Parts: sequence; C-alpha cells; structure tokens
Amino acid sequence: MNTEAVSNLQQLLSTPKNIVVVGHKNPDGDAIGSTLGLSIYLKKKGHKVQVIMPNDFPKFLKWMPESDSIMLYDREIKNSDILLNEADIIFTLDFNSLTRVGMMENSLRVSKAIFIMIDHHQQPDDYAEIIYSDVSMCSTAQMVYHFIDSLDGLPLIDQAIATNLYVGIMTDTGSFRYSSTTSLTHRVIADLIDKGASNSTIHQNIYDTNSPNRMKLLGVALKNLVINPSKKTAYITLSQEELDTHKFQKGDTEGFVNYALSIEGIIFAAIFIESKNEGIIKISFRSKGNFSVNDFARNHYEGGGHINAAGGRSQLSLNKTISEFNSILASYQNALINA
Repeated sequence: MNTEAVSNLQQLLSTPKNIVVVGHKNPDGDAIGSTLGLSIYLKKKGHKVQVIMPNDFPKFLKWMPESDSIMLYDREIKNSDILLNEADIIFTLDFNSLTRVGMMENSLRVSKAIFIMIDHHQQPDDYAEIIYSDVSMCSTAQMVYHFIDSLDGLPLIDQAIATNLYVGIMTDTGSFRYSSTTSLTHRVIADLIDKGASNSTIHQNIYDTNSPNRMKLLGVALKNLVINPSKKTAYITLSQEELDTHKFQKGDTEGFVNYALSIEGIIFAAIFIESKNEGIIKISFRSKGNFSVNDFARNHYEGGGHINAAGGRSQLSLNKTISEFNSILASYQNALINA
C-alpha cells in the first residue's frame, strides 16, 4: 500500500468505528480466512465488527476461529441491512465488483459508509474510497497480513488470526503449488506458524474430511472427464441429477477441476456444474503458463478472476453449454498449442 493510503487508514481507524467486513457470494477459503482474520484484528483495535457473507460456506471451513459469528445475508436480510446501513466503514474482501455479492448488491450500493477494498483479482471496479489491489498476490489473506503490517499491527496477530490467514493462503495457492506462491508468501506463512497456526492440523481439517458421497461424486466427475489432446484441453461435467444422487453439499466439488488440469499435456481445464435452482451452469476454469482463463471467462462466460484461475456461468442447458464451449475452443487452438 502507498504511504497516502496508509496515512488515511491510520487516521480513519484511529477512533472506534462500526465496521462490516463483506466477502463474495459462495465464499471459499480465502474469502472466509481473510474476512475473519481482518475482523479479529479490527476488534482488537477497539472497533465493532461484523462479517457478513452473501450466503453459506462449505462445511470444511466451519471449524475456523470465529466462523460461527459470520452473518449470512440470505438468512438474515433485515439484520444485515441494518448493520450495513449503520456502518461507518465497509471492507470488501476477495472481490472487486459489487456484482459478486448476489442479492446484497443493492444494499451495498445505497450504503453511505466508507468503502475499503482489499483484493487480488484483475480489473477492479472503482466503488471504494481506499483500494488495496495487487494482482501479483497469491491470496487476499496474504494481503490482509500486509495490510495489518502496514498499520504496525503484526504484534496483534494471535493464533486465531494466524490460523484464518493461513487457511486463506493455503487454499488459494493449492497448498502452495501455484506459480503465485512466492518466497514472500512462504515468509508470511512462516510467521503465521510462529504466531500459532498449526499447519498440520489445518491441512487435516481442510483436506482430510471427505464424506463418502463426495468421494463417489469425484468418481462420477472423473468418469465424465473429456480430454481433447489436440487443443491441450480437458473438461468435466456434472449434472444436477448426478449431484442429487450423491447428496451434494456446498464445497463438495472444490478442487475437482484440478484433476483435469493435472493430466499430462493439458494446459486448459474446465468443470461445468449444473445448478437447476439458479438456472445456470457454473463454470470453473484453470490453466498453466500464459493462457489467460481470466480473459476467456470475461469474453465468453460473464466471469473473470486470475490468469490461471477464473470462473463464469452459462444460461444455456448443460449440453448446449458444452457444445458452445467446444465451438469457442476451436478459435483458441493456436493460442493453446503455442501456450
């Protein structure tokens, strides 16, 4: 963060404020970890803070420190709106467009609070008065660590904050294997461990809690895997019927797309998941090297994200979405071959 932004923040946070910390719809480990880590820090500084998420988050994240204090907007609309209306400051974390908060969007747009954005996705909107945006960062949770550091707050990081930030960094880096993981990331992680984050316990809580239904659903996903060697592409489909048969729970498909990307010779992977309730096909894209799935998602699927990880959606049926995807893919053959 630049000196002016830090100075403004120090002045803004110098007296107790009513603060709401917001994450994006369908929150993941980085959204939960970064918002909870920041919230606990701000409470230690004497502020009144509430984390609000647009909707629920996966079961494998519900052990995290103070996760039970998160307010879910779709379940407590009235109380959430009161807090948003009374807020002096609203932090928005791990997203950079108000379209990413679902039914909360209008409540945020009419709020008179001062907005502060902390995010690492590309092409941020300009709704916030103070913007801390860095697309080179592996996670918003790491940015929260640097945000706290800029305010000389590292001595206040306790086990709860360290654990939440560790989860955010770990999950958004694929357990530190993505190219966005830098030496600085490892130094931050080392400090979080020193401050109480138990890395082995965290890994077990996140990755070793698979239900039988999730494992069987993974088997279905792998059976549905389609490989297109000439375009260095692989994709997975999951229908609503297949999800229902295996009693799908939020978060069950987390990481499935990475199996497609792990295939030798594949640099572009996708998973298409039918959601009858929302009337859309949810899509996750992953890539290796310089093939930008952020551009691909923005250009064709009302989405975006990072160069190597992005999401999108389709209003077509699952079969028509796949047909369209294969048609679009043909125009990217040279880019994929040369990536």
